[in-house]
Amino acid sequence: MAGLQVFRVSDGDVRRVEGDTVELERHLQALVEANMEEMLGGVRFLASEYSTGPVHRGRIDSLGLDEDGSPVLIEYKRQRSESVLAQGLFYLSWLVENRAEFEALVEQRLGAEAAEQVDWSNPRVVCIAADFTRYDLVAAGMSHHRIDMVVYRRYGDDLVTLELAASVAGGCGALPGRRTELARPVAASRRTVTDVLAQASGEVRGLYEELDARLLDLGEGHAVPLQHYVAYRRRRNFACVRVLAQAQALVVFLRVDPTTVQLVPGWTRDVRRIGHLGTGELEVRIGSVEDLDRSMALLRTSYAAAA
Repeated sequence: MAGLQVFRVSDGDVRRVEGDTVELERHLQALVEANMEEMLGGVRFLASEYSTGPVHRGRIDSLGLDEDGSPVLIEYKRQRSESVLAQGLFYLSWLVENRAEFEALVEQRLGAEAAEQVDWSNPRVVCIAADFTRYDLVAAGMSHHRIDMVVYRRYGDDLVTLELAASVAGGCGALPGRRTELARPVAASRRTVTDVLAQASGEVRGLYEELDARLLDLGEGHAVPLQHYVAYRRRRNFACVRVLAQAQALVVFLRVDPTTVQLVPGWTRDVRRIGHLGTGELEVRIGSVEDLDRSMALLRTSYAAAA
């Protein structure tokens, strides 16, 4: 049994609903752009058909900014024969070379504070199509860029599905703790979360490995290394992990309402009104495996909330 199947249930009878693609790419694009934050899990819409200028001579279908402050470009595929992935990477090369222009766009649409917080460590390409060839999926897996391959189908007049066919985390280097070599020292002002982990003590790296394994074992989530933290995502972030190397601890921000839990000083904290790097309203500090054990219920709650 392959692919997503949809059934309509009525009085105990089940009938399969046949899927179809929207007639024109532009109709799908308009739908996504008008509902981008809901349909793409926290991505805020910036621009449609954005021109890349007279030299590059292209138009990016849609531009957005995700909940981590990462630039997002979205490309839609009309026909199976088109290489939407190659097109997306072509525009990504322009995007990273024109950061000031993108940040000016963010400031115009979302304000100066959002523009100051744009995170260029792992910009994201989202390819949306009725289907992908096996060559597309293998090529995405071989890329070191952050890529989401999304399949859409329409069922009747009022139901549209978006299914993640493949997702590549990309990022600014592999994470220590996953059998990789440690990175060379980097200037403090340019250090990413990957660099901090690489230079942390063995105890902290071991604790991160255990936390990483447990977060990924919760289900369909995947890890995305960013400038200041590692984001663990389903449709949205369910955990953002920062490394406090000097404090020998990890800080995790969760999608959990702090009013629903009993806060414990030194372990859990309400950060709704406190500026912090990462998404989530509840801060959990983990300094030992025992802390991790007692945090599992909170991790599961946040995972469920990010569906």
